[in-house]
Amino acid sequence: MKKIISLILAAALCIFVFAACGTDSAENGADKKVLTMATNAEFPPYEFYEGDKVVGIDAEIAAVIAEKLGMELEIVDTAFDSIIPAIVAGKYDMGMAGMTVTEERLEEVNFSDSYATGVQVVIVKEGSEITTVDDLTGDKKYTIGVQTGTTGDLYSTWDIEDEGLGTVSRFNKGADAVEALKIGKVDCVIIDNEPAKAFVAESEGLKILDTAYAEEQYAVAVSKENPELLENINKALAELTADGTLQKIVDKYIKAE
Repeated sequence: MKKIISLILAAALCIFVFAACGTDSAENGADKKVLTMATNAEFPPYEFYEGDKVVGIDAEIAAVIAEKLGMELEIVDTAFDSIIPAIVAGKYDMGMAGMTVTEERLEEVNFSDSYATGVQVVIVKEGSEITTVDDLTGDKKYTIGVQTGTTGDLYSTWDIEDEGLGTVSRFNKGADAVEALKIGKVDCVIIDNEPAKAFVAESEGLKILDTAYAEEQYAVAVSKENPELLENINKALAELTADGTLQKIVDKYIKAE
């Protein structure tokens, strides 16, 4: 009899403890699932650091997506070319890093609907003999600086290096490619227009060519094993587009010219 009473008391105690823990978790938000976003915080204004915090267009859009999903956002800063392999491996839930949808990437991950349009441009030194995008595929061979794994890297590899028209020099960061241009290690840099404008504003003697190298759509990368998350992200993006939230975030960082 004592054994039965002890078991009943133990069970009651367990129920009480679990109930108490559940209440405490709800009050502190600890019951929320975490939505992990992999990014590369070297791509202003989409992702960059303010102090020790990653901010920018992608960071804010990810935050409102997580809010729509009732989840808590966690941003992880990593190398750009490691984002998709990590998503495939299940290490992160999604990737947002000014990431363009390409056929090669679609073989590994799924992409959400587009949430922003990007433009790839060419940075050169003032007085450079490269005056138009067409010069990069002309008779003279140039060395093009890019950030490894970006669409600037992919496009210039396909259009120029693979065709034997020039050489692509790859760097871990876009800022490193720009530094290489400043000291003459590369002849130009192909990169997204928004960080390009920031780099040129900080550096004397550099300019952006008038003609865009390519236009592209940015989207959220999600594992092929997680179609439910992709569906929920697309639903959230549709709602955030309809109520004007996405445009407000973009306008906060990219001022109309």
